[in-house]
Amino acid sequence: MDETLSPPSSPTTTIAFMRILVVEDERKTADYLHKGLTENGYVVDVALQGDDGLHLALEELYDLVILDVNLPGRDGWSVLQSLRRAGRQTPVLFLTASDGVESRVKGLDLGADDYLVKPFAFSELLARVRSILRRGPARQPELLVVADLELDLPRHKAARAGRRLDLTPKEFALLALLARRKGEVLSRTLIAELVWEMHFDSDTNVVDVAVRRLRGKVDDDFEFKLIRTVRGVGYVLEDR
Repeated sequence: MDETLSPPSSPTTTIAFMRILVVEDERKTADYLHKGLTENGYVVDVALQGDDGLHLALEELYDLVILDVNLPGRDGWSVLQSLRRAGRQTPVLFLTASDGVESRVKGLDLGADDYLVKPFAFSELLARVRSILRRGPARQPELLVVADLELDLPRHKAARAGRRLDLTPKEFALLALLARRKGEVLSRTLIAELVWEMHFDSDTNVVDVAVRRLRGKVDDDFEFKLIRTVRGVGYVLEDR
């Protein structure tokens, strides 16, 4: 059953997902990274030039920057130097076609956190991303537990009362977002932006449809319902 609550006087909406900035001038590589990282539950922005990447990295808050070295205009070295001089300690993973020791040493000396040579396997890049984020200042828990619901974030597995839930990548991303902000009401606009990277259109019911399907897997077979609707505002996952 869809449980509906009265809206609170001042609902809280807080961005919860790990955000990654990809600065890469090769469109094919940038699209490849965007698609792969998004499918693995990250919110991804892309810049195709060094100056644009630096602007985004200074204006927005990211958990990680994946930075190509050879960029038009301002190269990756310069982007990283400017970030560190501005006091930004956002973790940086360099991508480069050069596997020379001098390049690796230069990147690490400038403050990079890791270094990956092109061409690379996406599985290795993903492992390095997870490793950096685990040891970073904004380290996130690998296991989220809400009542009898458990989410294994690195492995993209979910279970309730020990029973595995068969979720699509988007359903898992949606559930992880709700679980990270347990007890906070998340608006449809915020959910649409973080899970689907789209600006919410009032004529689009993608969020409501997705939540309804997610409820069918998370709540329908259990007496206690975790996902609730706050009328006129959005959705919340609660353990009480």
